[in-house]
Amino acid sequence: MRTTKEAFADVIGVTVGNVPGNPAVISMRGFTGNTVNVMQYGVRVAASTVTTRDMDTWKYEKIEVLKGPASVLYGEGSLGGAVNLVTRKPTLDEQKLEGLISTGSFGTKRAAIGVNQPLNDTMALRADVSYVNSDGFYDVDDQETTTLNISASLLFKPNDDLSMIFAFDHDYDEYDSTYNGSLLVPASVARNPSGIVSSKNGLVIDKSLRRSNYNPDGANSGARSTSWRWTTDYRLSEDWTLNNIISYYTAHREFFVSSEQNYNAGTGMFNRTVQRVSYDHQFWNERLSASTDQLIGGFRNRFSVGAEYSYTDLNNPWQNGTTTSVDPWNPDVGSFPSSAAQNWPGAGRNVLYQSNMDNTAVFAEDAFNLTDDWLLIGGMRYEDINLRRTVEDVTLGTAQKFRPTYDPFSWRLGTVYNLTPDIQLHAQYSTAVTPVSSLLLISSANGDFDLSKGRSVEVDFKASMFDGRTSLTGALYQIDLEDILTRNPNDSTWTVQGGKQRSRAVELTSSAQLTSQLRADLGGSVVDAHYEELVEAGGADRSGNHPVNVPRTTANAALIYRFESVPITVGAYVRHSGGFYTDTANTYFVEGYTTLDASIAYEMKNATLTLRGRNLTDRFYGEYSGYSATQIYLGAPRSVELSLAFKF
Repeated sequence: MRTTKEAFADVIGVTVGNVPGNPAVISMRGFTGNTVNVMQYGVRVAASTVTTRDMDTWKYEKIEVLKGPASVLYGEGSLGGAVNLVTRKPTLDEQKLEGLISTGSFGTKRAAIGVNQPLNDTMALRADVSYVNSDGFYDVDDQETTTLNISASLLFKPNDDLSMIFAFDHDYDEYDSTYNGSLLVPASVARNPSGIVSSKNGLVIDKSLRRSNYNPDGANSGARSTSWRWTTDYRLSEDWTLNNIISYYTAHREFFVSSEQNYNAGTGMFNRTVQRVSYDHQFWNERLSASTDQLIGGFRNRFSVGAEYSYTDLNNPWQNGTTTSVDPWNPDVGSFPSSAAQNWPGAGRNVLYQSNMDNTAVFAEDAFNLTDDWLLIGGMRYEDINLRRTVEDVTLGTAQKFRPTYDPFSWRLGTVYNLTPDIQLHAQYSTAVTPVSSLLLISSANGDFDLSKGRSVEVDFKASMFDGRTSLTGALYQIDLEDILTRNPNDSTWTVQGGKQRSRAVELTSSAQLTSQLRADLGGSVVDAHYEELVEAGGADRSGNHPVNVPRTTANAALIYRFESVPITVGAYVRHSGGFYTDTANTYFVEGYTTLDASIAYEMKNATLTLRGRNLTDRFYGEYSGYSATQIYLGAPRSVELSLAFKF
């Protein structure tokens, strides 16, 4: 997996999109965007739609995925689940040099190198660098993409009781003339209409516009971030261990794009809006926890308790307006307007948002063995959130200040039972909270609302068969989210809390070593996600409708075969996603798709040469929607990649 988006999409039940303002945005267990948290090394910096980027995966040791409510661990926003990106760590045991170079379709070039160097018996250094440049993974006009990731960490381990890691990360990405999706047009004017979108008003995707990009010249998006962290693990006694993480994060992000683009039937042109959005973001966090593993009355008990404090400062200039319309087939895209005030006239068009937030939390978890095979687990988290928001309209010379506060309490209770040494059963009830919109970007009107409340019931199992050669896991769950924003049914001009959303699903995954040479991995999910109660402007009742960007079915399969006579491994990979809607009215439905990838790898003494093909059938499909409901982000066409990985 080259990028975090590709890695996220490899998880059963997960759908991912690359919306310019929300790269690598996740849909998980029927919920999307801010309801799924993405952390760096266990620390949540902000809502995933604010901080997450589609980064190269080279520097990551692993990507952990926790499905379902995770507010007990990671705080507000973790309703659909949480993803934790864990960077590679230095080790004292060996000197290591590894790297990768690759080239592929659409002018894509990738290079990475990593080194682990023990300095003495107590210290080791790890450093990683990766660089990617491409004309664009989606084969869209004027979308050159560049990413650079640098990480370094120093391990200090003077004895078995104390370990410290000092780490640094710098991430940079830039997209020229960012792709904002393929736009729907009436079937009557489409030159090569496709059937991948069904609509109630006759709009379709025109294949002849597949590579078109309608951003003005000078449009771009990107981010650069730097983070520092100091992690300490200290064994206080035979029974107690202390963990402390101090982290600092700073970032600058820019989105200069034509965000919404829609077909105007009266003119036959695409109307366009433009936005100049910047974020200057600083965050620091202190997280201290203590854990113990000991016997109570002869029964094993694992307990942890901790506290966390974070402070965030966000400055967010936001300019928005309209620009010239363009002919779909012969566009004169024009130039992106500068930040000069005269380009953004009118109220609400040139605004400076400022946010400061303090978040203090305490948390605890316990796992108590009632018997050797029966475990009772529980956890809780209390947060005290204080937000200070200033909205300054530069054009009008006015300023508005508001200070919402929140004190959510989340908890979970579950049990694990070993039915046999190879079969484990698990059941859990958990609660979570999520804001009605990202807290750092919340409007004054939405700041008056409480956090939405979620709850989940889940039963699952894990089984190992055939002497451990086959594993099988399954889950059945229901997640309810209450107090989402809706309209007063008696007066639809009033926004109130009271809406409800529900997701029910079953997930199954299996991994089998069929022979010493052949391995198979399979997984799938079926989700019923819908609004139990939702009224929108004008009194339109959306109850029973499906949420945006949530497919009913997803499935992944992989078959990997390693030859005995020659050092060659071949693989085939299938991904299926069901269809999804792009609006809460369920006017537009994007058909599901299935893609096929394949690889062949030749192993040498210290290197592996791999040829990989993606979307080999060249399936034309939509993978996500964003901004307006008529902007569909198409999946990448067929591509190939040749890579050489080495290790010494």
